[in-house]
Amino acid sequence: MSDRGAAAEARAAAYLQRQGLRIVERNWRCRRGEIDLIARDGNTLVFVEVRARASRSFGGAAASITATKRARIIAAAEHYLLGVRPTPPCRFDAVCIDGDALDWLKNCFDAG
Repeated sequence: MSDRGAAAEARAAAYLQRQGLRIVERNWRCRRGEIDLIARDGNTLVFVEVRARASRSFGGAAASITATKRARIIAAAEHYLLGVRPTPPCRFDAVCIDGDALDWLKNCFDAG
């Protein structure tokens, strides 16, 4: 991971913690994909994709979460959940950083 990517993930994790989430995993990987952050929001397990761009030109950070990327995150989350019993409520969030702006997109896609 690049220094810029690591800094973006650290900034996202700190922001989410200030919002009351508890980070339980960082950069969790399996053969099926990677999840940048896994957090708890009360009883809900939150899989978080962190995207950073220098600016919103060319669609910005949110636009860079493609259908292929979403599918890989969902596959990795399904693999992660194999080891979690009972299966908690889950959601997929994104923290998008465009320059200095940070946007937390809750429940921005689903596995259905």
